[in-house]
Amino acid sequence: MIDKKELVDRIEKAELGNIQGDKDVWEKYIYLGDDKVLIVGYEEEESSDVPEPEEEIVKEYYWYWELRDSRTWDVLFENHDKVFSFCESEMGTFSDQERMEDVVGDIDEAEVCSWSEKDLIEDISEDIADNVMEWLTPSKKD
Repeated sequence: MIDKKELVDRIEKAELGNIQGDKDVWEKYIYLGDDKVLIVGYEEEESSDVPEPEEEIVKEYYWYWELRDSRTWDVLFENHDKVFSFCESEMGTFSDQERMEDVVGDIDEAEVCSWSEKDLIEDISEDIADNVMEWLTPSKKD
């Protein structure tokens, strides 16, 4: 069985790939042996707001992970709790990587999307590994 340190390393180093479809979804696949694959990804949260021209557009994303049977693709365990989320913002041609206030002047802080503390995979890789290690550990029967 894989140890936690190796799992964290593989979660952080595996490449994310864009999944074709209607939503903005990115995933990485980590094959663990014993016919198991860990899928770690993030997905854009659906928004009901239609952006107005010249207004900030905020896209919210959440991290998820699943343990699947690599032969049948059946889901063995999953975590889609949306606990770890982050957002991006754009205004016109400017994004939150640039200083929004420098571009549009003084704007209300609440209107600017600020990155969560969990936007990078390195921020949550240990949490994911802990959860997956629980899934991989056989439960003891009384």
